Parts: sequence; C-alpha cells; structure tokens
Amino acid sequence: MKEWTVTDLAKLSGVSVRTLHHYDDIGLLSPARVGENRYRYYGEAELLRLQQILLYRELGMPLKTISSILDDPRFDSLAALMAQRGQLAAEAKRYRQLIRTIDRTIAHLKGERAMQHEDLYKGFVAPEKQAEYEAWLKDRFGDSIREEITSSDSTERGISDQDMKERMKALARIEADLVEAMENGTVPEARSLDPLIERHHAWVAQMWGRDCSHDAYAGLADIYESHGDFRQRYETLSPGFSKWLPIAMRAWARRLKKD
Repeated sequence: MKEWTVTDLAKLSGVSVRTLHHYDDIGLLSPARVGENRYRYYGEAELLRLQQILLYRELGMPLKTISSILDDPRFDSLAALMAQRGQLAAEAKRYRQLIRTIDRTIAHLKGERAMQHEDLYKGFVAPEKQAEYEAWLKDRFGDSIREEITSSDSTERGISDQDMKERMKALARIEADLVEAMENGTVPEARSLDPLIERHHAWVAQMWGRDCSHDAYAGLADIYESHGDFRQRYETLSPGFSKWLPIAMRAWARRLKKD
C-alpha cells in the first residue's frame, strides 16, 4: 500500500507541512501511522479526507465544523462530494457572471461600451444564497427574527425592478463611504462611524420592510464575516473591508443597546 510522508503530502496537495501538523494536533487529519522514526505516514484514506477538508474550507466552513461533519458516523463521502459538486457548479455559474460584469466594466472604463450602473453588481450575491443566509438568521435568533424575515420576503416581492436598481445604487454609495472611512484609517469601533453605519442599517431595514433589531443586525455581521461569498465580495471593494465592516456593525449595535 502506497504511503506519503507529511512532506510528500504537502507537495502533492499544496498544503504546508505546518498546516498538516496543525490538522494532526487538533485531530482533524491524523496520519495512518507514525513510524519509529517519528515520521507521519498517510494513506489514500487520509488523502481523501484532506480533499474533503479543503473542499469544505473552500465553501467557507470553520475547521471545528468540518471536523464534526467528517467524524459523524453518518457521513457519506460520495453523497458529500455530489452535494459539493452542486454547490461549486452554482458558484462557477456565479463567477462566470462576475467575469462578464468585470469585462463590461473594463470596456466601460475604456470608453468602448456604455454600461448600466445596476450591471456593476451582477453576480456579487447569488440569489440561491439568500435563502441560506435567512435560514442561518432564523436558526440563530429563532422566532424573534422569523417575522422580520417573512416581512422582508413579502416586501422584496413587491419591489419593482427600477426600485431595486435604485436601492442597489444607494447601497453602493453607502459601501463606498464606508470603504473610504476604513482607508482613511478610521478604526471600526469609532463612534464617528455612527452616521455611516446608521445609513447601512437603514438600508437593511428598508430591504426587510420593517425595523432591523440590533441583534439581527449583529447577526448579519456574523454572516458577512463567516460566509465566503460575502468575504469575497467585500474584499473586492477594498482589502480588509470584509473584516472591518462586521466589526463596525457589531460595535454600533452594542453601543445602541447600551444607550
């Protein structure tokens, strides 16, 4: 049976030796055996498990969650691969849309072709992901948030295409101002950000069709921080914005709860 040392596996997978050691230390990926020379040796089963780890990491899951999934006796690697393929296929479709958006923007900036402003944001948030985010909020906050989400669903169904375009333009202006504040060195906990964060909170409430509670807004910050989709989107606006914005949102929500 073929075996790979930790160095071999690092070269094969592109994962650093240090990371593989860390995975072993936390029980996420243990070697098949440890030799008398104290070398770690991995077999095909470990290689397949590492593939699953990397796939789930690409989908934005934390290591602790991945470990729970893979160690579940009911885990079916084939079913998991099929589900992951479906998710990645949907992502690939979204990325193709993003590439088209970028190409149109490049052509627009070069003066080769005019571009509608609303087309600047096509592909950044996959529609099929919206239900996932809302389900996350419902699971986290229970019945306290269900009515707000339901109201939001009804509100969105009543929004015209033109109104939605205007709202997306408003969001772009809000985000541009927040990015400017970050790039000017404003720390995310600063009270001076309150007017900007209040604009962002108001935009969320408008999309929901009713007030957005402080806890729900902090929950949105958790989504922005933990989901790869949002992290990637915010990093396209400015490097570091995906970490800065959630901190600013939670800091604002905490301040208002105390006040």
